[in-house]
Amino acid sequence: MRRRGGEGGAVRCERDGRRLAANLRILRGVAGLSLSELARRSGVAKATLSRLESGAGNPTLETVFSLSEALNVPIASLLADRADPEIVLVRSADAEAVGDDGVDLRILRRIVLPTGSIEVYDQRIRPGTRQYSHGHSGREHHIVTQGVLRLGPPDAPYELYPGDYACFSATHPHCYEAVGREEVVSVLLLDHTGEGTARNGRRSANGVAGHHTSSARRS
Repeated sequence: MRRRGGEGGAVRCERDGRRLAANLRILRGVAGLSLSELARRSGVAKATLSRLESGAGNPTLETVFSLSEALNVPIASLLADRADPEIVLVRSADAEAVGDDGVDLRILRRIVLPTGSIEVYDQRIRPGTRQYSHGHSGREHHIVTQGVLRLGPPDAPYELYPGDYACFSATHPHCYEAVGREEVVSVLLLDHTGEGTARNGRRSANGVAGHHTSSARRS
């Protein structure tokens, strides 16, 4: 399931794309796909793929999610460092981010476990929009550090304040909204443990790709 931003919203992938370029080349090679075949599966133009693999271009949010689906990997595999050192330090300025007109997701870490994977995101939700997800695999864990976050079932959401925590199965439709005029800052853990080990956690391909599937500007 692809994620779609709000109409007219600026969609961006920050920084120079060198990390994405290296990961894309490796993952395409592992999958045994030519540029033409990846273009066919993802719907991304071959010329665009060539630019991305060379480190040029500025991929859109939709492009990143389309590639994650075509390669059957979580978006963290495209955006995060592939090294797994004993000590991990990620500076905010160094974290790759994707966003649209309602939310920014900054990948901090993908942890691969024998039972699946956990993806750690810094999440920013801007006031004035409501984000919808039709549902995707895994469980979502939210910890709010700033602002008031309204999330959960669209017909019965609940509100989280700084320091609050919530966890729910992400397989059902759910929504996200910043309450008031303050931006929400929160930590999102996308938990795919217990979903099988055959692909070493790669079953989360539709995880964040279906996270905030659409947004609507609120009046």
